[in-house]
Amino acid sequence: MLEHPTDLALAASGDVLGLMAALFMAGLIGGLVHCAAMCGPFVVAQSIARLEGPAIDRLGGFLLLPYHLGRATTYVALGLVLGAAGGSIAGLPGLRPILAVLLFAGAVLFALQAFGRLPHGSGRVGSALFARLRPLVEVPTGLRGYSLGLALGFLPCGLLYGALAAAAGSGGALAGAAAMSGFVLGTMPALLLVQFAGAMAAKRWKSAMARIAPLALVFNAAALVVIAVRSLN
Repeated sequence: MLEHPTDLALAASGDVLGLMAALFMAGLIGGLVHCAAMCGPFVVAQSIARLEGPAIDRLGGFLLLPYHLGRATTYVALGLVLGAAGGSIAGLPGLRPILAVLLFAGAVLFALQAFGRLPHGSGRVGSALFARLRPLVEVPTGLRGYSLGLALGFLPCGLLYGALAAAAGSGGALAGAAAMSGFVLGTMPALLLVQFAGAMAAKRWKSAMARIAPLALVFNAAALVVIAVRSLN
């Protein structure tokens, strides 16, 4: 048993790398079968918008660094806040099992995603956001690109909810931020695939990945369950 609430992060620290790895894989697999379709249009639109102009700007357009940095900022900040909140609540007498509950919730969401029981995001929501953020998409440079990434980090996403639940169950602010950094890194290959290879290539890759995605997400769900059980010890 913990003698002091500050021991909570230490107790969970041994599983932080495992949690980061689980969320990285969830982001990688889920991104290829989910994020590519949902966020891909924003990435493609930004790339097209940056085809003109100086060569250095066109090169920067291939990387879309401000956009990805903005998206990472939102995800990591959410992980930090939710990790801190979960750790604070679990630090209260008798409430430590709340961490396990949150981790179990993340596992359930990943399992539901594996079997297609979670919505892949609302097309209407995406269209509405695209309309509102069009000025940023048309000139996605510097602060505008960063702001676009910040905003799209809040796009409704069942896969993201699972990652956030797991981050909340990490036991601390830094652990939650670290977990979400793993998730955002995992989602990047899918968006880069859409950006460089195009939507059609991404669709073919998605068809291939769809065969192994359920097994991978179930494995991630099982990993979260293991971490949840360990958090009770």
